[in-house]
Amino acid sequence: MSQAGFVLAGGASSRMGTDKALLDWQGQPMVVHVANLMVPVTSQVTLVGSLAKYGHLGFPVIEDQKAGLGPLSGIRAALAATESDWNLIVACDMPYLNPELLKRLLEEAKLSGSDCLMPAGQPLCAAYHRRCLGTVDQALASGVRKVRQALEGLRVKLFEVDQVVCFQNLNSPADWAAKPV
Repeated sequence: MSQAGFVLAGGASSRMGTDKALLDWQGQPMVVHVANLMVPVTSQVTLVGSLAKYGHLGFPVIEDQKAGLGPLSGIRAALAATESDWNLIVACDMPYLNPELLKRLLEEAKLSGSDCLMPAGQPLCAAYHRRCLGTVDQALASGVRKVRQALEGLRVKLFEVDQVVCFQNLNSPADWAAKPV
């Protein structure tokens, strides 16, 4: 396996007030929609979150062993579970992504000489090399919770994109109400 995909679904959804991963997006849970966008791009797609909540959705699920520590802990769970060099790690609340962009991101990551390639400075839709695991572990052990801060010292490159709307998060009821059809 040269590349794998992970969808982060383990967050508290505190701003949304309900589990945003399970909100209906075009007839399916939003986390399934995002995972399906990754299927044509990666050799395997895995959800990172609660097996009890997401185990019935048709994708493998890994649980975050350090739950409650934010998305950095979910990234850590993905990197600890992967057998792939390159890993596309995406938040479940980015339904406007598209497979073509994700494919380009992974292709560019392999050529970049970086440890992490992130489009538009978005660490929750990025390609991570599995060698990032040690740095992420150290950051979590030292109390770091912010993804960008945890990646300091790694070779992180930005991936230029024209369509930043792809990275729009749906984090709150206001975001959900304002979403384009």
